Formats: sequence, structure tokens, C-alpha cells
Amino acid sequence: MNRGLILQFENLVQLRVACRQLRTLSYRKVYRAQWKPVQSSAHPVWSVLLYPQFWQKDKLISVALLQCRHLATKEGTKKKKKKIPLTKGEVEIRQKMTVEELARAMGKDIDHIYEALLYTDVDLDSLEPDSVLYEDHIKLIVKKSGMKYKSAKLKEEKERENMDAVKRPPADPAVLTPRPPVVTILGHVDHGKTTLLDSLRKAQVASMEAGGITQHIGAFLVHLPSGEKITFLDTPGHVAFSAMRARGTNVTDIVILVVAAEDGVMQQTIESIQHAKNAGVPLIVAINKCDKPEADPERVKKELLAHDVVCEEFGGDVQAVNISALKGENLIVLAEATVALAEMLELKADSTGLVEGTVIESRKDKGKGPVTTAIIQRGTLRRGCVLVAGKTWAKVRFMFDENGKAVDAASPAIPVEIMGWKEVPSAGDEILEVESEQRAHEVVAWRTYVEQQEKMKREMEVIEEKQKEHRMEYEKKQQKLAHLTWRQRKAVLYKANKHLMFSKPKERTEMDKNVLSVIVKGDVDGSVEAILNILDSYDAEDECKLDIIHFGMGDISETDINLAEAFNGVVFGFSVKANDSIKQLAAKKGIKIKLHNIIYKFIEDLKDELNSRLPPFVVENTIGEASVLNIFSVTVGKSKIPVAGCRVQKGLLDKKMKFKLIRNGDVIWKGSLSSLRHHKDDVQVIRTGMDCGLSLDKHIEFSFGDEIICYEEKEVQQTTSWDPGF
Repeated sequence: MNRGLILQFENLVQLRVACRQLRTLSYRKVYRAQWKPVQSSAHPVWSVLLYPQFWQKDKLISVALLQCRHLATKEGTKKKKKKIPLTKGEVEIRQKMTVEELARAMGKDIDHIYEALLYTDVDLDSLEPDSVLYEDHIKLIVKKSGMKYKSAKLKEEKERENMDAVKRPPADPAVLTPRPPVVTILGHVDHGKTTLLDSLRKAQVASMEAGGITQHIGAFLVHLPSGEKITFLDTPGHVAFSAMRARGTNVTDIVILVVAAEDGVMQQTIESIQHAKNAGVPLIVAINKCDKPEADPERVKKELLAHDVVCEEFGGDVQAVNISALKGENLIVLAEATVALAEMLELKADSTGLVEGTVIESRKDKGKGPVTTAIIQRGTLRRGCVLVAGKTWAKVRFMFDENGKAVDAASPAIPVEIMGWKEVPSAGDEILEVESEQRAHEVVAWRTYVEQQEKMKREMEVIEEKQKEHRMEYEKKQQKLAHLTWRQRKAVLYKANKHLMFSKPKERTEMDKNVLSVIVKGDVDGSVEAILNILDSYDAEDECKLDIIHFGMGDISETDINLAEAFNGVVFGFSVKANDSIKQLAAKKGIKIKLHNIIYKFIEDLKDELNSRLPPFVVENTIGEASVLNIFSVTVGKSKIPVAGCRVQKGLLDKKMKFKLIRNGDVIWKGSLSSLRHHKDDVQVIRTGMDCGLSLDKHIEFSFGDEIICYEEKEVQQTTSWDPGF
């Protein structure tokens, strides 16, 4: 080859390498103070020795490279001046710091960070100066550098002022005025609690409830003939509504425990006694249904003794009144006993100043928006008051009593329905009045902030735990692959994850077949809470996973249908509706909508859906049994086929069914018959007591005493092992 062409080619290659180095310096942030040009393999030493005169032509390139090196050093020096000086070797760290920020905080260069991360699970090849580091990696780097760290986050939290609203100090006894007692009616389901209240207030409440069972708390003010007022809370007796009963007890003064005279003390009766004891509230026992022939009030009183409820007849201080709520017998006696106990308790409240109360129930009304039923405990609530409850607030627009009649004011111990909430508060939330809407915004913002901080703290704990697990798993994998080269390691990992990379969406859906995704909608907050408490008890995840993807209050909406479609789920509604357009949309998308008004039917339907997700199992039903009495063989063509002479001991043998051969209790063969004969005739069925000859579809030698079983296989639907308790 021409010598001149070779020399030109070498010069061009060297120029190309130098240009590449210059381009790299211009594109990257200059964060290293030293720069070393790369020796190209295209210029071996012998070329320099042979043609020294051509290398001298590259002085211009060398000068350019030196200038670049000088500029890089100058810029690096500027950056060094910006570094934060260290105080006693402490580094102030925070979450989501980048590599560059940590290096600056430590007073080190970026190479130091890379060196500290050697031999860890961090991929250094993908690490850039602006890459975000995990908190545990930041701490590790600081420790390896012989320094201490302190968190900057805690300092920020302390600086934020607490803007929460709190209750007022206790009122001066001189300003307290008498108030009506708040009485909660507790007891087992269907023992007559709502019927009792219905008889007291002369309104057909029980007939309006689905199935005659109370589904959520009702708060009513009852005017007695004597002129006394009593506020009654009617709580559900069903097992699912334990949280509601506890909430009703916490705002009450007196508990009336309703026990059916013919049933006696039941599960929710015991639970109600415990709620009253925990709240320190006095009891009055109302023994209901005393008009029935099988009623035994004395037995009820004796059963209550086992739970430390001692009636006055046995020397205790608990009043017991025999009543018939349906016929209205002795209700005045019960009311007088309640008033007498209230007088002994000397119930008083402060009706002045800012309002304090408790949310008894909340719901989203189609016409009124978010609505709450509340008991006022202090102050007098009027229209225009600004209230805060949980993480929402309200400017009171309207107030209604239990009959839907508008009222202008609500004094202590009076139940009232409040309109004007921005969002639906949770049942059981504390209601506090604040001075202005601006103050309400401050309180809600503070409470939201506190909740976010707590949530972030919990999430960080979970993330750190997951990181530890991931690191341990990573280290174990690395130990297993330590003896391999990086190419072999990559091949092993590719093979291990190949099935996940190429799985199709359809296959993933089949993998997730044993998952029931549920959307729960309820009429009021308490109902949704009760349903979620039941679903929390689900303990059959190994059979079918139960995934609650959304819950809330109000009627079924288009959003619910779209969510259900995305997750292949089912929409369950409790005491809510779905209009025709929503039903048509659901039918078009193949989404099931399940609407119920009674809690146990709701749960039964949910269990049916879970059962439908479980794979069926095969059951063998025995049709007939035969024993082998003789063995011989038949020649067909060139082969001999074993034949068993049998007698049917039980049932029948049907050639169309499946058969199995049992020897000494072990199943030797399963399959079909190739022939079944009675004497010399081919037959389809052999009945009990008849002899036959049969051969199998597989060559198996028979033995005397073998059993031939004729059976059929049936698929039976599995049922979930989950027991919600009712």
C-alpha cells in the first residue's frame, strides 16, 4: 500500500480521537479537576518511531488539549469554592438527595461518592451526578467517610406552627343549665329496639327499615306526656354494626338494654353490656316481648347476673322493667325510670359560646349534598355557624329535626341534621365551631398536613423494610453468581426472567383469575364502615384474593363502572340505587351491579362471588363394584389380551363410564373398557349379581381378588372457607 496514504490515515484517526475527547468535555458537566486524554490503539509505538516528523504536525491538537485541561481545572476550582464547609464532621442530609448535592454537603468530590458505593447493590454504570440516592445509601456513604449525619426534615417540621382547633376549657358551673338526657338503646338484633322507640315517638320507623332491621343510627327527640324530653339513639343490633354501637355509647348518658324475654341474653347483648361498662354509662334493662306465652323475665335477670348486671330484685342498682313494645305495655314506667335516673345524674350543659358536638351519622344526599346527623354537646348551633369536623368544614346552611322540619337553633343534647358541609365527615368525628371560614381552612390544612406526615412516615418505614429485603435477596443472588463472569451472569438472569418478559396480557389475566376486585358503595358513612370491618376479617387469601379497589357513599356512578371495568371487578351497593343509564352502561361493559338493603344478604352475595372465582374440584361417584373371580386371555391377531371374569357385587357396570382397577387397596389403573361381554354377547350394562368378562384399554395382568370399580366424575363448585361470623 502507498506509504503516504498510510500516514494520512493515521493522522486522521488521531484527529478523530482528539475531537471525540473535546466533544465529551463540552457535553458533560465538568466536575473532575483532572482530565487524562485516552491513548488510542490506532497509534502504536512503532508508528511514532518510524515517522516522527508526522507526529510533530499534531502540536496544534496537543495545545488545544492542554487548553481544555486548563479550562477544566479552572472550572473545577470554581466549584470547589462553592462547597459547604464542614462543622465537626457532621453532614446535614435529607430525603431524595442527588449524588452532586451529597458531595457538596460532605465537601468531597463526586469520585469520592462513587468509591463509597463500590461493592454495594448500586449500579454505578447508570449513576449520574443528578441521580437520586436512597436514604439508607446516603447514610452508608456518610458513615464510610467517617462522618456523622443529622436529618434536616425534623427541623422543618418543628418550625410549622400547630393550627388545630381544640375544645374550650371546662365551663363555669354557674353558667350550666339542665339539658335532656341522651339515651342509647342497645341490644341483640330483632329484640325490639326500634319497635320500642317507635312506640315512644308514635312513628312507623321499624316498617321503613329493610327487613325490619335497623341499618344505621337513628337519633330522635321524644316528648313525654309529663313534658320531659329525652333524646334517643337507636343503634343497630346486627353483629356487623359493632362500631356504630360503640359510637352511640360514647355520646350517651344512659343505656337502655333491650332483652327479649323468650330469647334471653344473646351475643350482641353481652357486647352491648361491655360497651356500656367501657363508657362508664349506667344501665336500665328493658325486658321486651313479655306478652308472649314463652316469655320468662326471671330467667333473663338470672342470665344477666353472669355478666355483672345485678337488678334491684337481687340487691343491685340496675332497674329492670318488663315491657311489650309492640302493645305499648309499661312504656310510661320505662320512661319514668329513665327520667328518674337522669335527675339523679344532674345532667347540665353550657349553652353559650362556641359549639362542640359529635357526628353520629353522615351521608351524601342527592338533593342536599353532604349531610350529618349530630348531637350538640356544648353551645347553641345556629345557621351561619362555621364548623370543623375531621378534615372538612361547613358553614351551616340549614338544620332539620328527625322529622325533616327546618329548625333555627339546636341546644345541647338535641339531635339535628346539618347541611352545608364541603365534604362528608366520618361518623364519630368531633365537631368544633371556629371563628371564621379562614380559620376553618387553617384547621383543615393543618390536619391534612399531619395526616400526610404520618402517612409518609409509615410509607418510609415500609419502603426501608422492602429495601432491606431487596438488598438481602440481591446479596444472596450475587453470592450464587459470584463464580461466573459478567456475561454468564447476564445470561442466567435473562433465562430466569424470560417468562415474565414475554407473558401476554391474556396470560396475566388468567394468572389473576383468583382475584375478586370489589367496589363498595353505601348510603351513610357508618354502613360503609361496617361493611369494611367485615371485609377486614377475610382470611382466605390463599383461595381467592379479595381486593377492595374503591369505597364511598352515594349512588352508583359512571366512575364506579369504569373502575370495575378496568379491574374486572364487581360493584356492590348497600341501600343505594343505580339509575337506568348506569345499569345500561354496566350491561354494555359486562359489569355486575349487586344492590342490597340487608347486611347479611349483602355478605351472602359477596361469598357467592368469591365461590364463583374458585376452581371446581372433581368428585368421583361410584356406580358399581365387581370382583375378579377368574383370569384368562383371548388371542386377537398376533397378540394376547388379558380378560377378567368378574361378578358384579354392587350397583352396575356401564361401559360408557370410567373404570379403575384396585389391588390391595392401591389404584393400579384408571381408564375405559375395551370390551364388556355377558356370555358371548357384547353388552353395555351389567347389573348386580351378574357375571361378565371384561378387558381394559391397556395391557395389564389381572390377579385373583382384584376389584373393578365403575365411577363417574363430576365437577363440584368449591365454597370459600371464610366465615364472617353470621
